[in-house]
Amino acid sequence: MPIALPVDDEANELLSRNPLALLIGMLLDQQIPLERAFSAPADLVRRLGHEPTAEELADFSPGELVAIFSRRPALHRFPKAMAARVQALARIIADDYDGDAAAVWTTATSGAELIKRVSALPGFGAAKARIFVALLGKQLGVRPDGWREASVPFSAEGSYISVADIVDEDSLGKVRSYKQQLKAAAKGSAPGKDSAPGKDTATNQESS
Repeated sequence: MPIALPVDDEANELLSRNPLALLIGMLLDQQIPLERAFSAPADLVRRLGHEPTAEELADFSPGELVAIFSRRPALHRFPKAMAARVQALARIIADDYDGDAAAVWTTATSGAELIKRVSALPGFGAAKARIFVALLGKQLGVRPDGWREASVPFSAEGSYISVADIVDEDSLGKVRSYKQQLKAAAKGSAPGKDSAPGKDTATNQESS
């Protein structure tokens, strides 16, 4: 089952084939449009000239990685912070999963274990972890026992509430309409400061 997000074919092919790229795209999907977040892994590959391994990114010069993230167009609106998060993510994959990003989910024996593993990754708060598990289940067929229960409400069939449900322009529009409804319902609450990546909730992410 290939990923079919509203990005170009090259980006979708990379996300479908390269688990580390998929994790990086999900990590970056905060406070920027999802099209930018999930295109960024392909842009990173172009800038490096090859597909990096987890070990390579983990050992990369932090300053050089920030420079790569900052090159226009920047890979994220907060390139320094997100380059550091990507490097921290790569370090965990290299050290805890022998460099195999897919092992985060292929060796998980239950939805509860999968959620626990994803939640332990840098930048994956409670909501983002559930969204990612729902994305794995709905779009890649990764469905350990209890995955739906572990990723409620984002795992519900027929829902259009997160990136897990986006497979074309129509579903993208439905998800964005849902997000707009959430924002309208939250109107009047204290606005958050738009200064740096912070809380990871279903409502403060631009498009997840």
